[in-house]
Amino acid sequence: MGDPARIARKLKAPQPMPLTIHDTLQREKRVFEPRDPGRVTLYVCGPTVYDYAHIGNARPPVVFDVLVRLLRRTYGADKVIYARNVTDVDDKINAKAAKEGVPIGEVTARYEAAYLEDMARLNVSPPDIAPHVTDHMAAIVAQIGAIMDHGCAYAAEGHVLFDVSSYETYGRLSGRNLDDMIAGARVEVAPYKKNPHDFVLWKPSKEGEPSWPSPWGEGRPGWHIECSAMIEETLGLPIDIHGGGIDLVFPHHENEIAQGVCAHGHAHEAGAHAEYSRYWMHNGFLTMDAEKMSKSLGNVLLLHDLVQSIPGEVVRWALLSAHYRQPLDWNQALLEQSRKSLDRLYGALHRAAAVESTTDAPPAEFLKAIEDDLNTPGAMAVLFSLSSEIERGMTAGDTAAVAAAKGQLVASAALLGVLQSDPAAWLEGDVPDDLRTEVEALLEQRAAARAAKDWPEADRIRDRLNALSVVVMDGPQGPTWRLKG
Repeated sequence: MGDPARIARKLKAPQPMPLTIHDTLQREKRVFEPRDPGRVTLYVCGPTVYDYAHIGNARPPVVFDVLVRLLRRTYGADKVIYARNVTDVDDKINAKAAKEGVPIGEVTARYEAAYLEDMARLNVSPPDIAPHVTDHMAAIVAQIGAIMDHGCAYAAEGHVLFDVSSYETYGRLSGRNLDDMIAGARVEVAPYKKNPHDFVLWKPSKEGEPSWPSPWGEGRPGWHIECSAMIEETLGLPIDIHGGGIDLVFPHHENEIAQGVCAHGHAHEAGAHAEYSRYWMHNGFLTMDAEKMSKSLGNVLLLHDLVQSIPGEVVRWALLSAHYRQPLDWNQALLEQSRKSLDRLYGALHRAAAVESTTDAPPAEFLKAIEDDLNTPGAMAVLFSLSSEIERGMTAGDTAAVAAAKGQLVASAALLGVLQSDPAAWLEGDVPDDLRTEVEALLEQRAAARAAKDWPEADRIRDRLNALSVVVMDGPQGPTWRLKG
C-alpha cells in the first residue's frame, strides 16, 4: 500500500499563498489586498441583450467565474459580492425592437434568458447582483448631476457631456495622452462639444425610442455612465476589482474612472483613480482561425449555436486553455484537444469510481499556479499530473494514493469549473438505451474474444464499434467508452 508519510504530506492542507493579479492600470502584477476582507467586491461588464452572445463574449464571464471561485475559497462564500450588469438600453436594442414591432423589454428578456442559459451550460455561476440599467435611472441621473456640480460636465442642446479636460489624468488606464488624442482626432465633432473627446452622459431620445425624465429633458443615458452609477449604487466605492475584455479599456473603462472620480470631486487629486476601483483586470482578444471575428467576414460564431452540439465543459476548457491575458485563437483543433483533455481526466475519475476520496483540498502546486494571476494552463497541467497519479495508483493497487489524488483532482477542478458531470455519463454521452445495451454487449464479447486470442472476432467487434461511432478507452480496470464527437 502507499507510504503513510507520503500520504500524510499530500493530505496536509496547503499553506495560503498570496493572490497576485495583473493590474491594467499599474501595468504590473500586484498582490491582491481587498479594502475589507469581510466584503470583497468585484464588478464585470456584462451583456448587452439584443442578440445571442458570440464565443468572444463568453471569455470574460468564464475567466472571472474562476476568479470568483478562488476569491470565495480564500475569503468565504458569503464575503464576496460579485456584480455583472445587464445593459438593457441601447441603440441596437431599440433597432431590434423597432424591426420586430415589440417593446424593448420583450427583446431584452428573450436574449437575457438565452444568455443565462448559455452561461449555465458553461458552468458559469450566476453573479450575486445583476443590475439592469432600466432599474437604475434615478442613480444615473443623480451621478450626472454630481459630475456637473463639480464642474466636470456641461449641458448643450439637450445633451450632457463629460469635459475630458477637467480630469487631469484622463487616459492613464489606456496609456493614451489627452493632448495627442485631441490633436489626432479624425472624427466629425458635434457642434455642441467643447472638444472632440468629450463624451455623452445624457442624450435626447429619438421619436419612438424609450425615454426617461431628467433635469436636461426627456432622454436616456450614455453607455459609460450606466456602469459607473450601477457600481456605486450596488457595491459602493471603491470596489476591489473591475474586470472585462481588453476591448473595453478605451473608451469604456477609461470613461468610467473619469466619471466615478469626478462625481465625488476628486478630479485634481493624486491617486484619485483608486477611489473608484483598486484593481483592473482585462482578458485578451479571441480570434477565429487567426482572424478577427466580424460580420463582414462571416465568421461570427454564436455561443448559443455552439453549445447545442458541443458540451459546455469542452467550450469552457477551451476558453481557459490559454492564459486569460493572452490572445486565444478559436478553431476546431482547439475544441478537439479540449475534448480529449477532459476525456482523459474523466477517464481517470471513472476508473477510480469505487475509491472514496480522502481530501477535499487542492494541492499546493495547483494553488500556486491559479493564484499567480489565474495561470489556468499551469493549473491544468497539475490536473493531468493528478490523473496520472490516479492511473498509477490503480495499476499498483495503491488505494491510499488514489484516494488522495482523486480528492485533490476533484477539488482543483471545481475551482476551474470543470469535471462537474458524472464520469460515466460524460464518457458515454447522451446515448439511447438500446445503443448502450448493444455497446455493453459488444464490449463483453470483445473481452471474451481477446481472452481467447480470437483476433478475427476481436477485429469484427472493433469494426462494429467503429460503425456505431464508439471510441473505446482501455484501462487497468477495464474499458470505458464514449461516442465520437
